[in-house]
Amino acid sequence: MSEKVVKIAVDAMGGDYAPGEIVKGAIQAAREQGIEVILVGRKELIKEETSKHGAFPPISIVNANEVIREGESPVAALRLKPDASILVSTRMVKERKADAIVSMGYTGAVMVAAIEVLGKLEGIKRPSAGSILCGFASATLVFDLGPNADCKPRDLLTFAIIGSVVAQKILHINNPTVALLSNGAEEGKGNFLVKKAYQLFKESHLNFIGNVEGNDIPFGKANVIVCDGFTGNILLKFCEGLGEAIVERLRDFLDRQLPREKIEAITNDLFSLTHTAEQGGPILGVNGVVVVGHGRSKAPQVANAINIAKMAVESNLVEELKTELERELK
Repeated sequence: MSEKVVKIAVDAMGGDYAPGEIVKGAIQAAREQGIEVILVGRKELIKEETSKHGAFPPISIVNANEVIREGESPVAALRLKPDASILVSTRMVKERKADAIVSMGYTGAVMVAAIEVLGKLEGIKRPSAGSILCGFASATLVFDLGPNADCKPRDLLTFAIIGSVVAQKILHINNPTVALLSNGAEEGKGNFLVKKAYQLFKESHLNFIGNVEGNDIPFGKANVIVCDGFTGNILLKFCEGLGEAIVERLRDFLDRQLPREKIEAITNDLFSLTHTAEQGGPILGVNGVVVVGHGRSKAPQVANAINIAKMAVESNLVEELKTELERELK
């Protein structure tokens, strides 16, 4: 582990609760993690927020006057808004003024900025975003969770390589097991994409254990489960929606049977188990550490995303991924 203080550029204007919750989470991370935080965004708004927190570790501010909002075309917005906070933050990584970037902003814009400014790693056509899908399986990562709706078999192989490296370097799992998500566990099950990818996985150096089904995910049947982003994003939203529905039902059922604080403890724990991906995760396959979180993240999730970025920097995740891609795709 490097003794150098990790510098993280935080897009202070990204997210539903920016800049307030972003600034609060960044201050929390700076206090707890021994890192240097650089807040990027509208300086006057950021200063207004930092003034609410009294004494805190030194945090610098870099001004960026423009913001890219959800729903804007990422490519067009990045071209028309060169001073957007996400672009300024990403350039800081490119120029080695920061070791990583963290944003709770529009995922499409974060992804495009990362590709355009930092570039893709050799062998990567489609950078991927993945995470632990649910807390019931805290040692299981799912890739891809949304950025890549239409995929080819080789894309799934790169997602598997990415996921395997993340499992090793971030989750500290030696020789992580890898599986394809399919509609049956047997070889030969699946659509055209899964069947073709199955053969590539078998020929790889990955610890491939075959197919798994959707009901295997909460039980941690594999450390890395691979699917296209269309399927992965549906899984993610279903998991979150199911958690919210169960929490609502439980609150109604337990009302007047348990004290309010016990009901909240039970339901809050269940909610967190089904919303694990909100903690944030790295966009992988680009030449730098970029962590993106859920738009509705509040301070604890922002601090956690910053911690993920710190771990990625300290574990040399990007260089390790380059090495593994060269080995698998040569």
